[in-house]
Amino acid sequence: MIEVPAQAAAGLMLPEVVAAVDLGSNSFHMIVARINDGHMQITDRLKEMVRLGEGLTEDKQLDPEVSNRALACLERFGQRLRGFPPGRVRAVGTNTLRQLAPASDFLQRAESALGHPIEVIAGREEARLIYLGVAHDLSAGTERRLVVDIGGGSTEIIVGMGFSPRLRESLYMGCVSMSRRHFADGRISARAMQKAELTGALEVRPVRELFRRAGWQTAVGSSGTIKSIASVVAAEGWSRDGISADALSRLRDALVDAGRVSGIELAGLADERKPVFPGGVAVLRSVFETLGIEHMQVSDYALREGLIYEMMGRSQHEDVRERTVNTLCRHFQIDTGHGQRVRATALGLLRQVAESWSLQDSNQTLLLGWAARLHEIGVMVAHSQHQKHGAYLLRNADLAGFTRPEQTLLAVLVLGHRRKLPLQDLAALPPGTRETTRRLCVILRLAVLLHRGRSPLNKPNPALSADMDHLKLSFPGNWLADHPLTQLELEQEAERLAAAGIQLEFG
Repeated sequence: MIEVPAQAAAGLMLPEVVAAVDLGSNSFHMIVARINDGHMQITDRLKEMVRLGEGLTEDKQLDPEVSNRALACLERFGQRLRGFPPGRVRAVGTNTLRQLAPASDFLQRAESALGHPIEVIAGREEARLIYLGVAHDLSAGTERRLVVDIGGGSTEIIVGMGFSPRLRESLYMGCVSMSRRHFADGRISARAMQKAELTGALEVRPVRELFRRAGWQTAVGSSGTIKSIASVVAAEGWSRDGISADALSRLRDALVDAGRVSGIELAGLADERKPVFPGGVAVLRSVFETLGIEHMQVSDYALREGLIYEMMGRSQHEDVRERTVNTLCRHFQIDTGHGQRVRATALGLLRQVAESWSLQDSNQTLLLGWAARLHEIGVMVAHSQHQKHGAYLLRNADLAGFTRPEQTLLAVLVLGHRRKLPLQDLAALPPGTRETTRRLCVILRLAVLLHRGRSPLNKPNPALSADMDHLKLSFPGNWLADHPLTQLELEQEAERLAAAGIQLEFG
């Protein structure tokens, strides 16, 4: 006899255990949390200073020593994550992984070591997730907050209210990249520090006025560099609560007085942080000076906590990606009624071939539905070749909630919804997603074709079966005979699909 836990027997939800992994340019972090009744309780934290950014070569590959160091770390993380089902772990890569050459095999090896997929997220998406984490660490309040997060290769700055970011930017500077550029020889001179701060100020300059005019009342910092700086200025007695501008200036002077990284002796500073500490201080000083910050409080939450809260939102049907698609539909004046009809038909066809075509992942269903709603997004640019305009927009726009691979998949689906199948674009996808995307593209093409007349009353509801690359589309009664235009279009579609190795039979 199987014993049922008392909590489950009483009809209560058992706590869900989830994990978030942050593959930063300086450190790799992992947190494990229990989700119970909408609340997060962190039960485990792992961190290793991998310094991935140090290994990025000029041709955008990873130095073998750094690559091996990173993979060994991920294997240790993967051991902790054994037994976690798909969907309970979200792992993201940031600045260094964004820069890797497409031909690099590191990401595939990293996924194998971790045992879970790794998403490479854009800088502004990283900023949104950081803000989500920090906002949950602070009291809800109505004031506008400036949030600053210094990573190894990028710095994210965000202005928001409550849990909603209003401005987001990702700047191309971090503690590792700045230290490599200005303090690579280990010397910390006044001139080197000044040049590093000017480099940082130049990076902030394009968005300086935008963020100064945003009307924020408080500044908050997050992640390792800022937390280390806060620990030092507190331990040295220069600032009791967070980081003041004066304390940051004193810290800068102390580093210059030390003269070399090996000579840094500051209370509260870990030895492993020292090689990238001068660059981190220079970055924060440039942000303070450029944006006029006088004082900054420090949050214990950042990207990884934001990932957990994002996962909680998706499980509670508060997926920010849905809001993003709704915004796109409004902004580009998409015919939403037509898009919803195409979506319904596409998802109906998907359900019929999901098992035979191995399309049972819930995220595949979501992406197909969003592609159906957005397939005419390029019409606002020009009707001619609108599938190409739409693909460009989806590939390059800042789409909150979407990872880069998800945006690429959406773009390929929209590109391939009419005319010839985009075989080159499909071939350029990672091997693990090519066949899936190809099949989703075929389903979307059929759904769009069946609604070519744009009539809300036209509901053929055909049956679809799939045996490898052989498709059979069956219509009820005499429906097809009564719609000769659709029959002609299906004949043309069969020719296009045949060129891509897919046999379409209909009747």
